[in-house]
Amino acid sequence: MKIGIDVDGVIFDSENEIRIQAELDDLLKYKGNGAEHPEEFWEECRYNWTKEQLIEFRSNMKEILGRANLMPGAKRILDMLKKDGHELVVITARGRIGPSVEECIEEFKSYSLEFDKCYWKADDKAKICKQEEIDLMIDDSPIHCKKLVENKIKTLYFRDVNREKLKENEYLKEVNHWGEVYRYIYNLSMEEK
Repeated sequence: MKIGIDVDGVIFDSENEIRIQAELDDLLKYKGNGAEHPEEFWEECRYNWTKEQLIEFRSNMKEILGRANLMPGAKRILDMLKKDGHELVVITARGRIGPSVEECIEEFKSYSLEFDKCYWKADDKAKICKQEEIDLMIDDSPIHCKKLVENKIKTLYFRDVNREKLKENEYLKEVNHWGEVYRYIYNLSMEEK
């Protein structure tokens, strides 16, 4: 099976780091009252920040993402998927802001993470999934998941507790940790045999 995998919020817990720093900045720097729309994915929708505050926050993205760790179970399950013979393709928006692509590749190496191919600065993940003939995409963005499903691409929505709930269907399944990811892929592989 050819599996597409997002980086931030799926392999690395960077989304948590972003939300932690946003909450601290809102409280301590901007003297805000917290997330006005905590279910929103992006900071500009979650907080009542000015354009200048948002620019300032994003200028620190390299430092914020640099504090991120591997998601629990990610390394073990990615290794198991490779051992099971699956092809792993990174499809991420990473590279537009924050650490460079080269720094992310070095981080992959530091954890001995192996991928068959990587797509960086990916705005249209559905297009890449179709081009690569991805059998299953794993992503934490409700926006990307909706577009993947619209394009009839099987998708695992790696949903964090405060993210938008999406209706599951034949193309969309919600997962909350890497154990659930492995179970889904294992069962799907057994069905195909």
